[in-house]
Order: sequence, then structure tokens, then C-alpha cells
Amino acid sequence: MRARVGDRIILAAEHIDEPTRDGEILEIRGGEGAPPYLVRWSNGHTGLIYPGPGAVLRLGTTEVQVAPPPVTVAAPPPRPEAAARTAAAPTAADLRPGHVREWNVRVSIFESGDETSANVVLIADSPERLSARGTAHRSAHDPGVPEIGDEVAVARALRHLADQLMETAEIDVSDLTGEKAHIRAV
Repeated sequence: MRARVGDRIILAAEHIDEPTRDGEILEIRGGEGAPPYLVRWSNGHTGLIYPGPGAVLRLGTTEVQVAPPPVTVAAPPPRPEAAARTAAAPTAADLRPGHVREWNVRVSIFESGDETSANVVLIADSPERLSARGTAHRSAHDPGVPEIGDEVAVARALRHLADQLMETAEIDVSDLTGEKAHIRAV
């Protein structure tokens, strides 16, 4: 991991139901962007960290600016008063850069006997720190294949996370429009 001062670092929770931590890198104490990093966490605390495999580094800001695709503008029909004009100029909206966001989902699976549980955490700039849980129970008549329990528990957790994201979007739309919103899960 290589970082710069001002980059954001996000640490997924180590245990179920613990919050995700995020902060800004204030100082780099390793050589050439390597750890350890002095980080100011979003809760106001400052500490030294050697990031592990669950860490996500966001370079600079949370948004990456991407140039829009080339705009082709059709020429207007010739008019006597503007015969020299061959194409309309692009508008400010045409030239506005797009943006890309990267969200990560951390999946933790726990198995104990016939029970499998999965915890998923959305690591994103907004909405912040959504998490969900899914479980699976193996019937005594079924063969013991751990992968199946993993698949069912994770699928249920991801479905719950998707439901939370849809609810969050509906609340955001309602707040913007002042009307009750319903977004179809197509």
C-alpha cells in the first residue's frame, strides 16, 4: 500500500456489528508512501496505523473525475445570416466531467455446527457504514457441504444490504422532492 498525505483510509470492522472506521492520512512515516501512517479518524481521534488486508485506500478525494466522452454536435441548417457557422458550440453541461465512485463490500462468514452466518459491510463514501446479516441452517438430513451454507448466508445478507440501499435512496428522493418515493427493485 502506498499513500500520500490527504488520502482517505477505510478499515472494515474486525468483528460483526463493529463499525467501519475511516480517516485522513496526516503523515507518512514509512519510505516512499509506505506505512506506518498517522491518521485522523472521523471520530476525531488520531493514531498510528499499519494497515492490514482489510484496509481500503482512497487516493485524494472520494470522487475520481473522468473526462466525458467526445461530444458530436450536428451542424444547424444553413441560414443566410449565419452562413459561416457550421456547428453549434457545446454547452457547459456537455463539458461537465463525469465522476466514478468505488464502493467495496466486505463479507465475513462464520460457521458453527449446522449454523452459518454472514455479515456484509458496505464501505462507501455515502451512504456510510451500511451493514447486514444473513444466516443459513443445515438440516440434519442434508450432507455437510459448508460452501452451500456460505452461499445461502451471504446471499441473504447481500439481499438485506440491497434492501437497505433501496430504502436509503427512497428517503433521499423523498427529502429532495417532499413527496413519498417508491423505487422499484427491477
